[in-house]
Amino acid sequence: MVFERRQRRRTRVALVVLLRGVNVGGHRTFRPTTLAEQLKHLDAVNIGAAGTFVIRRPVTRAQLRVELARRLPFDTEIMICQGREIVRLMSGNHFADQPVRPDIVRFVSVLSKRPRSAPSTPMSFPSSGKWLIKILARDNRFVFGVYRRHMKVISYLGTLDRLFGVPITTRNWNTITAIARVLGKRRI
Repeated sequence: MVFERRQRRRTRVALVVLLRGVNVGGHRTFRPTTLAEQLKHLDAVNIGAAGTFVIRRPVTRAQLRVELARRLPFDTEIMICQGREIVRLMSGNHFADQPVRPDIVRFVSVLSKRPRSAPSTPMSFPSSGKWLIKILARDNRFVFGVYRRHMKVISYLGTLDRLFGVPITTRNWNTITAIARVLGKRRI
């Protein structure tokens, strides 16, 4: 019985790391592949250039934050969620009513923590005229939306922090799908 409890305590799920505001516009630049290599003892897998990683070996969130902060050449917000949360997102049908077109991008924003209060959804920006970004729904720390490919979209995405009252980082739905594929290659 004691052995079983110890085993359960040691068994941790895969973690997903999303760094905020890195490799964007020439600011806070680094090589994610190099960081993944430095974290190979944690079986880290790099997903793209935006600072997204899957950590497949057991580690606490606190230990992981220390590992990342020690290796990054700058300070940044570090969002960490469990792999099973991403897998659960994939089973939802959050974009069911949204058109699939080359000029429309599906995205998920990850909140650093659960907000004390949150605006009701759905909502669109700008509030009048042709929408550039639509917030469709929120599920716990995850906000689902779509945006049109337009230069002003980045400023609207930047307002989500104020709207939800916590730091947020955004990833394309394709990135979330890639994370789920990596997670699917192991037991979560």
